[in-house]
Amino acid sequence: MSSDALGDPSADQPGVGRFLLHVCCAPDASVPWPSLMAEGFDVCGFFYGDNIHPEEEWRRRIGAVRALSRILGASAAEGDYRPSRWFAEASALAGEPEGGKRCALCFRRQLDATAEYAARNGFRYAGTTLTISPHKDPALINVIGEEACRRLGVEWVPRVWRKGGGFALSVRRSREWGLYRQNYCGCVYSFRDGGEKGQDGDG
Repeated sequence: MSSDALGDPSADQPGVGRFLLHVCCAPDASVPWPSLMAEGFDVCGFFYGDNIHPEEEWRRRIGAVRALSRILGASAAEGDYRPSRWFAEASALAGEPEGGKRCALCFRRQLDATAEYAARNGFRYAGTTLTISPHKDPALINVIGEEACRRLGVEWVPRVWRKGGGFALSVRRSREWGLYRQNYCGCVYSFRDGGEKGQDGDG
């Protein structure tokens, strides 16, 4: 599987090593995860979901990530589920529209946690599945990821996974593989606002 077709063809290929892939949800990881493995990386998926509401939804999503790791024969890790941390930070931005400052805060929380886990556990590289979404800003996501990783000595690998039909492929794969596919981004505010423009389940 060609990473040039599904990721960023201008991205440097940094070489083989341990790679922590931030997984926002299993369907969105169904393209980046096997693609990075095909490049020769030793990839561990990392799910961090303080923003996910309610807890039953978090359980569905973590279950789908575990199922995908089994399909791929890969390892997976997860952060503690402590939604009170997310509400403490996000409540002041409750009135923000989807795609605004609250979403940038969410990206930062998830990618900070990814960088911290990578640094603690000896991963050389980190990246995210978030850029497969047609509703999210990949430039902003990669800037946040790069900043989080640089502080901790982890190399951020920027990719734009929605390129070359990556999102459509993720929809097809998640159906073929029987992965749970949600219909809103994740937080209580996105649920309230009806998700992201009627998205087909990208997280």
